[in-house]
Amino acid sequence: MAASIYPEYPPATTTEQHEFLLSNIKDWSILKGLTIRPPTFVPREIDPSGSIAVTAPVTLFPSLFPRSCFDEARAIQRAYNELYAAIARDPGWLREIVEKLIEVDDFIANLWNVHLEVEEEGYVQDLSLGLFRSDYMVHKDPQDLTAKPTIKQVEFNTIASSFGGLSTKVSQLHSYLHSTSAYPPTSSPLIATSCLPQNPSIDSLTRGLSTAHRAYGPSKSTPPLPLCVLFIVQPSDANIFDQLHLSATLQTDYHIQTFRLPFPNILDHTSIPPSPHRALLYTPPNSPETPYEVTLLYFRAGYSPAEYTSPTSWRARLHLERSAAIKCPSILTHLAGSKKIQQELATPSSPHLTRFLSSSATSSPSIDRIRSTFAAIYPLDSSPAGEHAVAIATDETKSENYVLKPQREGGGNNIYGSRIPGFLKELGYDQRKWRGHILMEMIKPPTTRNTILRNGKVKTGEVVGELGIYGVCLWRCGEGTEGKGEVLENWEAGFLLRTKGRESEEGGVAAGFGAVDSPCLVDL
Repeated sequence: MAASIYPEYPPATTTEQHEFLLSNIKDWSILKGLTIRPPTFVPREIDPSGSIAVTAPVTLFPSLFPRSCFDEARAIQRAYNELYAAIARDPGWLREIVEKLIEVDDFIANLWNVHLEVEEEGYVQDLSLGLFRSDYMVHKDPQDLTAKPTIKQVEFNTIASSFGGLSTKVSQLHSYLHSTSAYPPTSSPLIATSCLPQNPSIDSLTRGLSTAHRAYGPSKSTPPLPLCVLFIVQPSDANIFDQLHLSATLQTDYHIQTFRLPFPNILDHTSIPPSPHRALLYTPPNSPETPYEVTLLYFRAGYSPAEYTSPTSWRARLHLERSAAIKCPSILTHLAGSKKIQQELATPSSPHLTRFLSSSATSSPSIDRIRSTFAAIYPLDSSPAGEHAVAIATDETKSENYVLKPQREGGGNNIYGSRIPGFLKELGYDQRKWRGHILMEMIKPPTTRNTILRNGKVKTGEVVGELGIYGVCLWRCGEGTEGKGEVLENWEAGFLLRTKGRESEEGGVAAGFGAVDSPCLVDL
């Protein structure tokens, strides 16, 4: 990690102040839904029905974060939305990239096959919705003491971009603690109202879901059926409350009927009656006499190979993709979020940014600003860049400053530093398998200090943060023709700060790492 660039923080607390702060956090979190289903630290015999909720992993204080980096990350999100919407509606370009992976990555191959089957039959839905999240870490050149901190992108998420619900709640928590003087007097002037930005992620993301729902139009069924939005979820998801903040807001603020359907049960409760429209019908198991027509499929599942346990799982994904429901995301948008796409975009002198953003009136500044967020990323193939990467990845000393990433969403999949050569050796030095990974220069953010409450335990120490910026984008694909289509709606939609202990390599909260946090902005 880089040396700290921040003031001394957080403020010291007495035992009484610490206990008062913890009590307020626990009570407010349960009251306001900053919660998760308990992981294994609550034994099953204590909660056999799965009804207990506990405080989500959170930081006691908002973490220090450079204001300039925060503002820049939010400012470029609309350009990133436009970029990935353009990629998703260019299947010819995606085909060139995917073909480099399908013989080494069965999951990517199966996703692509779903697209090919629907393409052959013909797509009936021309609209796509993206609820994106672009993740960054702060970077400061350790060789230049006068350098200002900048942001470097960790990854771009196109499916199941989580914590939009809890991120709003943790920002509200820290503002509440400040406004009620739960923080000790010594916290001023660092923790101030002007340094705690309001987070609109719940409202902004649900507005995106509502916009897509309305764009679907009237029922395509005869006779017309009531309409609904369908959340595709994982069974027994510990992060259910994050999702419920969105679905409940859809119900109460927009009066849109919303249901949750576990991924393994898709074929049990949905159908596509014979019709050129291919409307997707959902029959709630609690009310089988009242079918609904699905306007929008919001995937909070289906991003991991582990969820596709049989050919039936792939039939279910195909079943949804060929329907008239708007997808968030579509198969092509899902594929656009693979690490290989990120590597292709970040390759030095890559022409791809110009290809996808050249039609924008502000394309040149946007391209430069996006390019400035890229860390060095390399393929592991026979190209000159790939051979350079292989030389690094197979050397224990050279690999120390790199991370090896597969084409996967979710935490816990990456290989770090000196462990990379051993991992490649376990693959049998099979360069065909190596091509399913990218090699990325490790971002080494400056540390600050904070206290994390996780699984009922409190730990104080050096931490690093990862800032995620949400984006909403609704676009018309142009009936699958390359280079056509248009962006209909595009906005930045709030933020997420995930904080982890300095010693932790992964930052995924739901995957068992880190905590949800909010920024306390500082001028550096």
